[in-house]
Amino acid sequence: MPSSLSILDHFSALEDPRQHWRVIYPLPEILLLVLCATLCGMDDFVEIRLWGDQRLDFLRRFLPYARGLPAHDTLNDVIKALDADLFKTCFTTWVESLREAEPDLIAVDGKTSRRCHAKTKGRAALHTVSAWAARQRLVLGQEAVADKSNEITAIPCLLERLELRGALVTIDAMGTQTAIAETIVARGGDYLLALKANRPATHDDVVRVFADPGDLIVDTHETLDNDHGRLERRRASVCHDVSWLTSDRRYPDEPHMPHLAMIGLIETRVERAGRVEHERRYYLSSAKLDAKTFAAAVRAHWQIENRLHWVLDVVFHDDLVRLRTGSGPQNMAVVRHMAINLVRAPHDRHSLKARRKLANLNPDYLEALLRHAPADPAKS
Repeated sequence: MPSSLSILDHFSALEDPRQHWRVIYPLPEILLLVLCATLCGMDDFVEIRLWGDQRLDFLRRFLPYARGLPAHDTLNDVIKALDADLFKTCFTTWVESLREAEPDLIAVDGKTSRRCHAKTKGRAALHTVSAWAARQRLVLGQEAVADKSNEITAIPCLLERLELRGALVTIDAMGTQTAIAETIVARGGDYLLALKANRPATHDDVVRVFADPGDLIVDTHETLDNDHGRLERRRASVCHDVSWLTSDRRYPDEPHMPHLAMIGLIETRVERAGRVEHERRYYLSSAKLDAKTFAAAVRAHWQIENRLHWVLDVVFHDDLVRLRTGSGPQNMAVVRHMAINLVRAPHDRHSLKARRKLANLNPDYLEALLRHAPADPAKS
């Protein structure tokens, strides 16, 4: 008899978009097939169906598949017809069951899936804002940016679905908005937001303070890295006296950030190939971080680029995906995020690429990934 698989329980709220009397292949069977094949390196529905033909015995460990497998066109039609919002909510519920109770640093950033556009239909490429738990290395959720909109409108929708209590949320300068800061604090978290010239008044004030700080800087921390052919010196400075920035406005329409408790500066000096480069980056935070914690949080934010977006592009070939209709691009983005969370679970030395190949070759290893209790691949 097939054995239960808890990951499917979190998606039981999904409604089948097909007419009930015409359903031949149950929705859970389609979802399991698509997830398993994506985990094993299949990039489109033709490859997913081919994988299923070769691994039908494995799939029947969990579900009956009494009528076999649907055609690749059926897979495409069902996935693109699923309710994208409900699918994202189910994903978030599943991830919450994996998260540890200890608060984490949550990085928020956007990525474009470049080939899922349809110029003839006026449809832009899918741009998705994702949330990444840096310590656990988990994708927590995603929100598609609507056509003719931007990340500013998508980020609050994403944050509203996440558990932020005790977390430090980091966002680049696009997300340095009053409403976003309010949402984070209202949900029990703290923010660390990059500050650039898109907020010119605040940016100029902060630049002037760090140019002549006097006694305002309460802590500094410096690191030195010498690898990848470059020598990089990083100095973090924090200032906890922000009363001058949060007091009554000194001129009309002067911007400010709610709950602001700290401003920070990261200075970098990089020597590479005989050239020296300098950079100064500024940040706003609702938490009074010490300089070492502040520096670590800024560096951890870039994990979302290196360990999520890079993995999607290079390992999961996200930029080559050509889904263009319905909710297909959004829903398959969720499936790839599910696969990333599962394939990162093993505590072994294999690369993510090698783990996907091992899952394709070894059914027991694949089953361990799905159950989120990986076996030792050397013993599988």
